[in-house]
Amino acid sequence: MAFRIGHHPNNLHLHLAALWPGAFASMNPEFVGYPEGRDTAKKLARGEFDIGGTGSTPPILAAASGLSVSYVAASAPRPANGAILVWKAADIETVADLKGKAVALVDGSFLTYFLAKRLDESGLTLSDIQRQDMAPIPSRDALKDGAVAAWVAMAPHLEQSLLSGEFRVLAHCGDLIPNRSLFWTIDERGISSAVATDFAGELERLGKEIAADPEKAASLLSTGGDETERRAWTRVVSGRNWRVAAVDSAVLREQQAEADTLFKHGDLPTKLTIQTTSDKEI
Repeated sequence: MAFRIGHHPNNLHLHLAALWPGAFASMNPEFVGYPEGRDTAKKLARGEFDIGGTGSTPPILAAASGLSVSYVAASAPRPANGAILVWKAADIETVADLKGKAVALVDGSFLTYFLAKRLDESGLTLSDIQRQDMAPIPSRDALKDGAVAAWVAMAPHLEQSLLSGEFRVLAHCGDLIPNRSLFWTIDERGISSAVATDFAGELERLGKEIAADPEKAASLLSTGGDETERRAWTRVVSGRNWRVAAVDSAVLREQQAEADTLFKHGDLPTKLTIQTTSDKEI
């Protein structure tokens, strides 16, 4: 029976796995593509695939909705993968200046957590701004047109947009949050601990291959054959730490810290307890 791996464009590990010759070959993989990482939970619940990869926020929201989430593997932190952008000439100098203003982002992704933490530093909450849930390209256009005051951007759109010189960074993600990719499933998919271990190992091997050949990865990710796009992807791939490891207690503590922050900001209806590896085994 095939091992079904869900992948979407914003999770580069699994998106590249679907394109990379021989990836996960020992697991008889079937790669199931879908456009939006925030749909991972419902697709797992419907049995469309066995495991998926997202940022840190979707599995927390999935657990808050009542699903039994199991974390399998985690990427290294990605400090360069997010930033709050404003129009270059905008009269906005600090995050505090966003109070009452419209901010575009992929809401319910790690960008929500990043924004919440930056607002915390200024004594604000998510309710102090007007969140506009938009995909990256519409978000960029809305910022350019003045429809929003800021855009919380992620790679590769972040790097590509900064090249135009039209925007400036109001706040980097940096090490404010871990900003990892997390690879997870739900109990209903019935993944054994042995299969989870194999998956983590294959993902780690793939990461090493990608890091060793960023030009190959960039070519696979460039959909239109455009040289500018390929160079942009090369920068993204070369600048990322592709290390992956099995989830440990430190990662689960990070998830608990995020859940606590989202509850504080009103994005979780009740306080959530992230189960530790000793409490729950896959």
